[in-house]
Amino acid sequence: MITEDRVVEILKQCYDPEIPIDLWNLGLIYSINIQEAFDEGKSDINIVMSLTTPGCGMGQFMADDIRNKLEALDEVNQAFVEITFEPPWNPEMMKLRSETTGRRAI
Repeated sequence: MITEDRVVEILKQCYDPEIPIDLWNLGLIYSINIQEAFDEGKSDINIVMSLTTPGCGMGQFMADDIRNKLEALDEVNQAFVEITFEPPWNPEMMKLRSETTGRRAI
């Protein structure tokens, strides 16, 4: 089975096309649920994410990017990505901080 740390590594390779920060550090990933698939040794992954604004037209693009990258891994059977706006995303949800100042990168 895949680990959550490995899933996070992949999420850090997925970007909002309008913001040069990965989806994980933007705080757009709300939950990761990993379950053993019927196929031995493989995992099914359910991700709940949000968008920076409800009007963002890139939501399906980002969800497809996550799904495609996860499903390309040998240890993943299926990946599902749900988009929600509860709670609404805000900049306080960002994980990325400057190493020198401790302030948010944006």
